[in-house]
Amino acid sequence: MNKLLIIDALNLVRRIHAALPDDNDTENLARRVTSACQKLCKFHQPTHGLLVWDGEQVSWRKKLYPDYKKGRKPMPEALQQSLPAIKQSLVDNLSLHSLNADSEADDVIATLATKMAKAGQQAIIVSTDKGFTQLMLANVQQWDHFSGQYFDITALENKLQIKQNQLLDFFALAGDSGNKIPGIAGIGTKTAAELLKSYHSLANIYAAIDKLGEKQALKLAEGKEMARLCYKLAQLQTQIPLNINLSQYRLAPV
Repeated sequence: MNKLLIIDALNLVRRIHAALPDDNDTENLARRVTSACQKLCKFHQPTHGLLVWDGEQVSWRKKLYPDYKKGRKPMPEALQQSLPAIKQSLVDNLSLHSLNADSEADDVIATLATKMAKAGQQAIIVSTDKGFTQLMLANVQQWDHFSGQYFDITALENKLQIKQNQLLDFFALAGDSGNKIPGIAGIGTKTAAELLKSYHSLANIYAAIDKLGEKQALKLAEGKEMARLCYKLAQLQTQIPLNINLSQYRLAPV
């Protein structure tokens, strides 16, 4: 069985960069990123692997909702300038190639993982982004390099007090602060979890809106269009045209 290691590149690089004592030490950053990828390849023993990078184009999410990810700190200039050297270091030391998304890497990663799973192959996504947990496919796992373990779905369910298959409904109601997805005004995480526990889905909640308290029903009614928008913003796309061949990313055994 083929095993594809898909690294959420900027998620990895920015986390490593944030831990450096000197923001401008690009050589050290390149070494640490290369070392991290070496460890990932050695531990997971993938047959294929690649890093997926965010592109420069404005994402469809930003066009749909201009405040998407608004307020996030911009990438430091020194880090931006060091990216070509990091990519080359990974090719030179690991033959680990890059795939540049047009805009956001997330949809490309989701598409790659889904294609692998549907073909009966295995995919491991390396990222700390909990949004990937919406990919409910048997052959897809998510690895947190910084904690050194697979993403614990049960722990996430216990933390949010929802089921994995309710994650998008939860984001539609309560939002996702990491991506500046607002959710419905006045509906927090606790209320969203309670509603989903009682009614199981967003559609069921709106079907039963007359049974809710007046204030809560009003918030939901006024926020219905926002909920739809937030659901769409949070949902990963899994059919992005890629025009690539898996053989391009085959790795030598580590």
